[in-house]
Amino acid sequence: MANGRFLPGDPVPWFRAASPSNPQYDFSSAAGRFIVLCFFGSAADPVARSALDLVIRNREIFDDSKLCFFGISIDPADAADQRVRQMIPGIRLFWDFDRAICRRYGLFADNDALRRCWLVLDPMLRVVAQAGLSEGEAIIRYLRELPPVEAHAGVEMLAPVLVLPRVFERELCRHLIDLYEKHGGEESGFMREVDGRTVAVRDNAFKSRADYTIDDEALRQELRQRIITRLVPEVQKAFQFKVTRMERYIVARYDAETQGKFLPHRDNTTKGTAHRRFAVSINLNAEEYAGGDLRFPEFGSRTYRAPTGGAVVFSCSLLHEVTPMTAGRRYTFLPFMYDEEGARIREQNNRFLGDGVGVYRSGLGQDQQQPAAAADGQQSGDAAAAAGQQPGDAATAATAATAVAAGASADR
Repeated sequence: MANGRFLPGDPVPWFRAASPSNPQYDFSSAAGRFIVLCFFGSAADPVARSALDLVIRNREIFDDSKLCFFGISIDPADAADQRVRQMIPGIRLFWDFDRAICRRYGLFADNDALRRCWLVLDPMLRVVAQAGLSEGEAIIRYLRELPPVEAHAGVEMLAPVLVLPRVFERELCRHLIDLYEKHGGEESGFMREVDGRTVAVRDNAFKSRADYTIDDEALRQELRQRIITRLVPEVQKAFQFKVTRMERYIVARYDAETQGKFLPHRDNTTKGTAHRRFAVSINLNAEEYAGGDLRFPEFGSRTYRAPTGGAVVFSCSLLHEVTPMTAGRRYTFLPFMYDEEGARIREQNNRFLGDGVGVYRSGLGQDQQQPAAAADGQQSGDAAAAAGQQPGDAATAATAATAVAAGASADR
């Protein structure tokens, strides 16, 4: 808001900023729980110090599962003199020494004085309450009365996803699994923005999965045709989006023996992945594993699993995770879908790709991409689809805490 005044239901701006533990903490990755933003300015100020001490005295309510706290400092001395510190889980800081966050939130008055305040956000990063910094006691009472995360809307929340059965036949699913077992998979990484460039990184604490890339063009054509015929029209019907391109042909395996998982992330947060519009997860063996389900933290703890041969389709902008595997192995086919505008964006963003990330070239019939590192989003050429030619308590709470602690912006 330009004037720093927020009303219930207003979405707040997303940002990346330095924290004591991460030079580029992605604030949007913290969605899925209640959040308190405290724009305190400087810990040297008595009112700010009182607010921070109040948070510390009530730190048991900031558990990263239901609620977490972010304090925003604009005073470099807070860091240099260690006047404030993070207390994980639950209490974290942002260094806003260039005042970019505060200005984006409209919190500087005409005389350049900071409007210090508390903002309470729901799991979708939308405002539920705002108060002046001196009203800390009232805010703490409000926080203690918050409902469970699951009940924040007053009704059950369902993620805006499409679950579609019968995209692949069971025989085709088994064939894809057999190919994986015959050839094996390579540990896959993910894309992250580092110094303005999209780079491939690996971090098994964040993501544990191995992928097999399908090179057989005849098989690719079979898979492509099924998606064009059976899935693309349903995407058009459900989301009013005309898919014309599909990215990558991989069979992915999440394995309980290697703690298979993928912590909460979005699929289009880097320049190298900004073209992606919809993610597709086609289940190949739904009855043969436990855990490993899709979850969308902004919409509650409900998990989603397509039947064997079926797909879950969702916007790449949604925060999502693959819950930890607890038994067996999950096999899935994982393309992304986009359109001609996305293809233009993808080609234009080649200049932002780091070393080891394949350069993309679009063509009239076939998209082309040079070989790349084994990291998601850059493993295989794309096809023009429309023409037939892309951390500490129970498991859920532990995953949530790890994700908040990392503040990572990662694309699969």
